[in-house]
Amino acid sequence: MRNRKHPILSCFKLRILRTILPVLLLLIVAGICSSSVVLATSYLPESLAPQQERLEGPFRSGETIYLFYSGTADIRKTIQDSDILTVYRTNHSTEMKIVGKIKVLSYMGEVYLKGVVIEGEIMPNDIARKGDVSCLVISAPINLR
Repeated sequence: MRNRKHPILSCFKLRILRTILPVLLLLIVAGICSSSVVLATSYLPESLAPQQERLEGPFRSGETIYLFYSGTADIRKTIQDSDILTVYRTNHSTEMKIVGKIKVLSYMGEVYLKGVVIEGEIMPNDIARKGDVSCLVISAPINLR
């Protein structure tokens, strides 16, 4: 005699598969979609976000200022501690106007400089230059740990 499957059991298995499979697929798809939506739209509320001191311009003589640069070797060769950088501001017609001078105090990490304003009024997003290299004046202090 052949080993035949019982017709009631195979019908029962088919019924279970038909109900469980769509539910499992729905749960998997919902899990994937909900996690990506949450990641795409969630953010820390302002009250819980880490507070970083913002420096507002204009920066005047004697005030500490921070600069961002590209981290390339040509800047480290050109700009040394105690160097004076001329600071420019661009206007709407992209003309560059000299607005002040900065004395470099030190390098901070790989891409930041710390300096002090020695002349003029300097704003965040102004450009500090020496020779062919440039740095961007930024509006927040850098805390390297």
